[in-house]
Amino acid sequence: LNPGIIALLKREPFLSLHPPPGNIIGSGIFVSPKGVMENASSVGLALIVWIITGIITAIGALCYAELGVTIPKSGGDYSYVKDIFGGLAGFLRLWIAVLVIYPTNQAVIALTFSNYVLQPLFPTCFPPENGLRVLAAVCLLLLTWVNCSSVRWATRVQDMFTAGKLLALALIIIMGVVQVCKGEYYWLEPANAFEPFQDYDVGLIALAFLQGSFAYGGWNFLNYVTEELVDPYVNLPRAIFISIPVVTFVYVFANIAYVTAMSPQELLASNAVAVTFGEKLLGVMAWIMPISVALSTFGGVNGSLFTSSRLFFAGAREGHLPSLLAMIHVTRCTPIPALLFTCLSTLLMLCTSDMYTLINYVGFINYLFYGVTVAGQIVLRIKQPDMHRPIKISLIWPVIYLLFWAFLLIFSLYSEPLVCGIGLAIMLTGVPVYFLGVYWDNKPQCFDAFVDKMTYVGQKFCMVVYPAESDSSSSGSGEEGEEMKEARAPLSKEDRDNRKSADC
Repeated sequence: LNPGIIALLKREPFLSLHPPPGNIIGSGIFVSPKGVMENASSVGLALIVWIITGIITAIGALCYAELGVTIPKSGGDYSYVKDIFGGLAGFLRLWIAVLVIYPTNQAVIALTFSNYVLQPLFPTCFPPENGLRVLAAVCLLLLTWVNCSSVRWATRVQDMFTAGKLLALALIIIMGVVQVCKGEYYWLEPANAFEPFQDYDVGLIALAFLQGSFAYGGWNFLNYVTEELVDPYVNLPRAIFISIPVVTFVYVFANIAYVTAMSPQELLASNAVAVTFGEKLLGVMAWIMPISVALSTFGGVNGSLFTSSRLFFAGAREGHLPSLLAMIHVTRCTPIPALLFTCLSTLLMLCTSDMYTLINYVGFINYLFYGVTVAGQIVLRIKQPDMHRPIKISLIWPVIYLLFWAFLLIFSLYSEPLVCGIGLAIMLTGVPVYFLGVYWDNKPQCFDAFVDKMTYVGQKFCMVVYPAESDSSSSGSGEEGEEMKEARAPLSKEDRDNRKSADC
């Protein structure tokens, strides 16, 4: 990722590790079915929403694949938006990811974890909100400590807990097939499937797509580590062609399984759908379901914490974030400042325990920048038609994606103006921050001295350094010692200026 980084990261190079497995299939399939059903207004339309969301996700992933090999930089859509539309657009993408997207995603997954742990203890009512928040906070704090302590611990936790989601989903789908074979498919018959339990509303249908898109979140994570992929021209599209259809199949059949055991009203009355499903079909073995989902969501929080560090690194490398947030521990090689910042911002999101409001909130902002990124693909085709593109798709695909994107944003804003408006307002607060913190070159000396002092204090408190930038990656003791000394020094004003993007 960075010249000279090998000399610093001899033991645990966190940036060169593969992203944790299972980033798409996570907590979403255990929390989103209720939100999709509630807004879709019927079983049949809910299943159609799951299928269309999978198709749109595949189209978006193809667009991202072209951008990923055309602009082969780690950082995903942040890097693409910055290179195509300039520093301000890229900064706003980073700003909203740091303040909203990652913290909200982690808060939803942590709340799902606490719901599935506590729901069996409160079989006749919902768990207390304070209990949900406290358990979610404990989960976040524990996993932040694990990620700060060791990269290898974090990856091992991820590998172990991935089995939880696979077990839960396998049980759900198998039991669903058994139910269908026994003739329990009342809500799948066309006459009953499209019987609405409330009036259809186009704004609510848009919210159903937002709820469904949360379950598919993670489809673009490979673009965050494009520089680390082996043979990305082959492996990036291959990963898309294999993973998205498989995920869509799993999600649709899991939802079919849910409605073979529960009526829409029973599904909507449950905050832990898989637990209710298990209680109806597994009998004395019903305890397997909450444990499996809790393991899955615990691993989901860990995976999100693990991945966020790459975005912080990419942003700091471009001068769009304080260099402290990209620094790593001198011996453990873990991004402690980034992890602590993410943990604190996620804890703030736990002020509400309403997962579905949080999903609408983060889904709207996510789709806003997905559309901007895909629009950038068309802009790049027009501005640089002769640019080398190892993967080149038909422009009909980004056009289809943008038409769906426009429908989703317009009607989501119409249905949830307050929630979506807050997200837009937070994004726009990044404009003055960009001009004051990034674009303004000749800052007062006292300001630069204050930033240097705060960076130095943060380095001493967390025992972190910025990976050394050097043309040499020699392992000789003398050269390595010099690089280590250079890395441990606080960044000077000149160093920070050199890391700013070209448009500043």
